[in-house]
Amino acid sequence: MVKQFANVYGLLLVSLVFFLLPISSLSYSGQFYTVHRHKYPFRRVLLGHEYEHYAVIFDAGSTASRVHVFRFDQNLDLLPIGDDVELYASTQPGLSSYADDPQAAASSIRPLLEKAEAVVPIELQPDTPARLGATAGLRLLNGDAAEKILEEVRKLFKHESTLKYKDDWVSILDGVQEGTYMWVTVNYLLNTLGKSYSETSATIDLGGASVQMAYAISEENANKSPQVIANETYVLQKNLKGTNYNLYVHSYLSYGSKAARAEIFKASRNSTNPCILEGYEGTYTYGGVVYKASAPPTGTNMRRCRMLTRKALKINAPCKYEKCTFNGIWNGGGGDGQKNLYLSSSFYWTALDLGILKQNATAGRIRLNAYKDTAKRACATKVSNVISEFPDVQKDDIPYVCMDLVYIYTLLVDGFGLDASEKVSVVKQVTYKNSQLEAAWPLGCAIDVISSLTTKTSIEDI
Repeated sequence: MVKQFANVYGLLLVSLVFFLLPISSLSYSGQFYTVHRHKYPFRRVLLGHEYEHYAVIFDAGSTASRVHVFRFDQNLDLLPIGDDVELYASTQPGLSSYADDPQAAASSIRPLLEKAEAVVPIELQPDTPARLGATAGLRLLNGDAAEKILEEVRKLFKHESTLKYKDDWVSILDGVQEGTYMWVTVNYLLNTLGKSYSETSATIDLGGASVQMAYAISEENANKSPQVIANETYVLQKNLKGTNYNLYVHSYLSYGSKAARAEIFKASRNSTNPCILEGYEGTYTYGGVVYKASAPPTGTNMRRCRMLTRKALKINAPCKYEKCTFNGIWNGGGGDGQKNLYLSSSFYWTALDLGILKQNATAGRIRLNAYKDTAKRACATKVSNVISEFPDVQKDDIPYVCMDLVYIYTLLVDGFGLDASEKVSVVKQVTYKNSQLEAAWPLGCAIDVISSLTTKTSIEDI
């Protein structure tokens, strides 16, 4: 009796939905109904979900796996999931910890998948993309270990989930993807996505292995873009919130915060290094290579450290284009899309740990000179006195505080050609409405995949 009543109630509810829709706003063609000039799959209209979209994004990091579930309206504005702006959950360790057991790696994220599916209405799950992006951890695995793990994750999504899934949605993110998604995230949170390119902000994201720069450029500069290699260019065409952008994105591999230390050690030819704090004798290991890390007998020297850092960045490398950043890389031509700059990841953590930002601050406005001024203090400090001078510094970073600060300042001013007196935003989180959201790639990935799918909706049933 209860089941029969539920079926009758369901039919009445569906009838009411169609009764309340104005006739002029509803038409049918093939598998689609058009509502207010937007095309949606029939099941969405039938169930009253034509105006909302979900995206499930897995961030497979080196220390943990995380899932983010976002819910958007037809304008790509975030809608709440329960009391929060997103569903977020994590599990440890990361996928790379299961190098010898790919099935266990996939099983480790099954609870995250179940939590994600629990908040996405079951009738929307076939239209809800599930995307997994792996970062640093999997990149460093030997042989085909990473691909074996990803293949097991693909099997999990394919056989145990009702979410929308494609094989290439489970992959190791490259630097260009990370840079693109970060730019989308920041501009979305600033409410500049969908506006003219000149109103958007540029982003530079300093990871451990690479640094990514992204900003919107003019049509004129986009037409000057050089071809890098087959099927890869400096400029991506993106349609986001109804606006077309020419997005300059470049990832500088080997120039992330951890990798750059190795490059600076290489530049000193494994001799003593003027960037290392006086009193430290040790080694630095990166990518399986061990480098000698000790200050020269004359002590730490900021001026010589700057010279060595410029050498590591290849500032004077030949430039085949009108304008270059460093190591002969085209700079995108500059322009209005670069006038507001947001720095993230290691730029933020270095500023926080070394007192440039107030403790517990999730963002701040600083002048680039702040990195230089702090570097002067750091480079004049003996290794034994670092904790008293910089009480919040991370223990493993103590010998390198001079090197890291000099590198960041040199990268931004000499490498990217920024004005040392320029004010920039250094962020971990950005205020969105009444919430604080992470300035990280998953939100940008969600927006990008939803944008591409909703565009496709007008052509075929996704």
